[in-house]
Amino acid sequence: MEKIGLNRLREMFLSFYESKDHLRRQSYSLIPEGDKSLLIINSGMAPLKPYFAGLKTPPNKRMTTCQKCIRTGDIDNVGYTDRHGTFFEMLGSFSFGDYFKKESLIWGFEFITDYLNMPVDRLWASVYEEDDEAYDIWLNDIKMPKERIVKLGKEDNFWEIGTGPCGPCSEVYYDRGEEYGCGREGCMPGCDCDRYLEFWNHVFTQFNKDDQGVYSELEHKNIDTGMGLERIALIMQDVDSIFAVDTIKYIIDGICEKSGKTYTFGKSKDDVSIRIITDHLRSITFMVADDILPGNEGRGYVLRRLLRRAARHGRLLGIEGTFLADLSKLVVMVSKDAYPELSEREDYIHKIINVEEEKFSSTIKQGEDIIHEYVDDLLKSGDTILKGELAFKLYDTYGFPIELTEEILLEKDLTLDKEGFESFMEHQKQQAREARKEEGDFGWEEETLSLENVPETIFTGYETLEDEGRVLNLFKDNKEVKEVREGDTAFLILDRTPFYAEGGGQTTDTGVMYSDNCAVEVLEVTNHKNIYLHKVHIKQGILKRDHKVKTLVTVSRRNLTAANHTATHLLHKALKEVLGDHVKQAGSSVSPEGLRFDFNHYSAMTKDEIMKTETLVNEQISYVPPVNTEIMEINDALNKGVVALFDEKYDNIVRVVSVGSYSSELCGGTHVKNAGQIGAFKIISETGVASGVRRIEAVTSLGVLSALNSAEAVLTEASSAMKTGKDNLLMKVKALVGEIKVLEKEVDRFKKDSMEDDISEIIKDSKDIGDVKLVTHGFKDISADQLRSLSDIIKNQIGNSIIVFSSTTDSKVTYMVSVADGLLDKGYHAGNIMKEIAKAGGGKGGGKADMAQGGGTDPEKIHMAFRKAYDMLQNKEAV
Repeated sequence: MEKIGLNRLREMFLSFYESKDHLRRQSYSLIPEGDKSLLIINSGMAPLKPYFAGLKTPPNKRMTTCQKCIRTGDIDNVGYTDRHGTFFEMLGSFSFGDYFKKESLIWGFEFITDYLNMPVDRLWASVYEEDDEAYDIWLNDIKMPKERIVKLGKEDNFWEIGTGPCGPCSEVYYDRGEEYGCGREGCMPGCDCDRYLEFWNHVFTQFNKDDQGVYSELEHKNIDTGMGLERIALIMQDVDSIFAVDTIKYIIDGICEKSGKTYTFGKSKDDVSIRIITDHLRSITFMVADDILPGNEGRGYVLRRLLRRAARHGRLLGIEGTFLADLSKLVVMVSKDAYPELSEREDYIHKIINVEEEKFSSTIKQGEDIIHEYVDDLLKSGDTILKGELAFKLYDTYGFPIELTEEILLEKDLTLDKEGFESFMEHQKQQAREARKEEGDFGWEEETLSLENVPETIFTGYETLEDEGRVLNLFKDNKEVKEVREGDTAFLILDRTPFYAEGGGQTTDTGVMYSDNCAVEVLEVTNHKNIYLHKVHIKQGILKRDHKVKTLVTVSRRNLTAANHTATHLLHKALKEVLGDHVKQAGSSVSPEGLRFDFNHYSAMTKDEIMKTETLVNEQISYVPPVNTEIMEINDALNKGVVALFDEKYDNIVRVVSVGSYSSELCGGTHVKNAGQIGAFKIISETGVASGVRRIEAVTSLGVLSALNSAEAVLTEASSAMKTGKDNLLMKVKALVGEIKVLEKEVDRFKKDSMEDDISEIIKDSKDIGDVKLVTHGFKDISADQLRSLSDIIKNQIGNSIIVFSSTTDSKVTYMVSVADGLLDKGYHAGNIMKEIAKAGGGKGGGKADMAQGGGTDPEKIHMAFRKAYDMLQNKEAV
């Protein structure tokens, strides 16, 4: 059997099925499109579910793909076994109501025997025990000896998930030889030993299961086959582990070169770390290429978890600094021909991974120091369970992932009180919920209203700001009523309304309703499954059910909001042009006062990028392009390149808003008639709101004038304070800053001279403890750098010294411990001393053997910290 590389195997499979009239389709993104049941694509058929379910028409009744997939359910096994990985590629052939079992099995056997030349006498097949049709195909058409056809039960050879389409399956196995077996007589596929390796599954979707458990034949039967590319490569290359497959071994070799370690094919502890980095590196490279960014929830958290786990194992191998971004180039190198997006986005992938790893490296050291301290305490006490409160503190205060805490504990045969941890997490969420209520989240009031049997509201606000509607329902104090009177605040539903209900990031319209009998102020409008609920205040008269009222939207509010909404569309497009196509909307808010736009990006925007973005938007405004809306089918819109949000669930019929030829998005909001009505656009701020998510706040129209007036007022006050004109203000401020820097240097020099004058007195107060001289002293308003400089001077003067300093500024205390070089070889450790003295001083700290720093908030405990240092040296605990 010829040894064939993984990349060649992929091409052979896809080309074979192309020859069988299958449409060859590039791998779908790892981000599921319109499927909220999945976080990340985890199988070859997952992106094709709409075709199997009949919701969409496939581009061809026969298709073949090699789909990139990620599964993290067995993440704890990755690195410890030969076959587990989070990233894999799934070869698949599919039929949507076209051919069925016979063609699927015969073509599959043809590929593995005639094209891969797998020895026929080492191939086995399994079928569902009641599937005589598949059994007969193997026996009579393929001529598989009946002793190598195994009938298995529903658990092994029947595919179903709850109710809906399902069916039997047939699996193909490779016999690896007796040396891999259990030695049991009658060992065959279905045995738990490693002899028979399943590598291809043919699923025959021929039934529909209803909620009574009854199976009925499907009119259109489907085929879904899946063969793991890494697994067939393992067989074809005659290796024992996916980590020995050629393309994966290439990545391993790069990691070994980076770390200076040797890979021993699973025989050493280092191999676990090497395998984890290899697998996780494949996942994170492909995830970033598909626009998944590190975050604290959903797909972003999966990426962050994998990246941080890989980074930690790099530290275990002795790799210093960031390294994953550089190693991602190995993944690109071996996979770019099949996945061109990797080479197209190589620089972007490198940047994202590097930024996230740098963030993590700043917290992991502190987190690891603390978790190892917890582990030492557990081992000393004989306890084996870490309290949930301590794990929560690590997670909440230091951003240390709970999964890493569990992994470190497991390495020492310890466990976590997961229930306790979850309890503290839930308590934090509850506090957040309470805080939101206190801030005025009164949505619950509307949710208690009964809206059953209420017809959908006809929204007329796209065409007009004035209309007439009939009152269908009235609610007061959470109860339906027949009338409301002057002074009442109530909720009402009309048969038709021009008032825009809050949604899609756009704030609610306000306005008035009136009739001969009443005057009503509209405070806000919300949408409940296309039923528009108006919160109103009765200003005058009586309003009754079935009354007709005139409805008037506040024109200025609507127009300003519309200007800001259209501006967000222009901003979204401009950001893609300036920063890259990876930019995706992560949230927005538009109101009369301005707009807020959240988007995925890995770093703060530069001043130049902000200016370019602002200029692009204003250029579009100056061109005065028309703003058009079209109603079309979702597939037609997407095929035209209309921007949609991946996580948003859209109806089949959608509304497309286009600003000239520049921007086109799916949107249900209100907009200006042409971009010129926006007037002008000004970015007020650009900030980070979460990891990988940036926020722009901006104003348009009258908001720009307001911002300019505010800036003018600040300049006027600043000029007055500096006693100069506006034209000279910048020059005056720069001169003043220069003078301040000169004065600060003078102050620092004065402090240093003053401290050095005190050195002899400080040394005179030192204490001799054995062969060590302990120097302690407290200062006020001295920086950490100044403390370090002073300690260096003292160490040079008195040799074998340990120096413990404190500096108090207001109520904050800075501690510093410095150990002379001559004492390091004797085991004295500044970091260990700092941990204990900071604790005694009511704070915390740590550091290296020669120098450590800590902090506290209680100046009254400084003497206790100094006393702790003395006791540690006296009791020989400072090593």
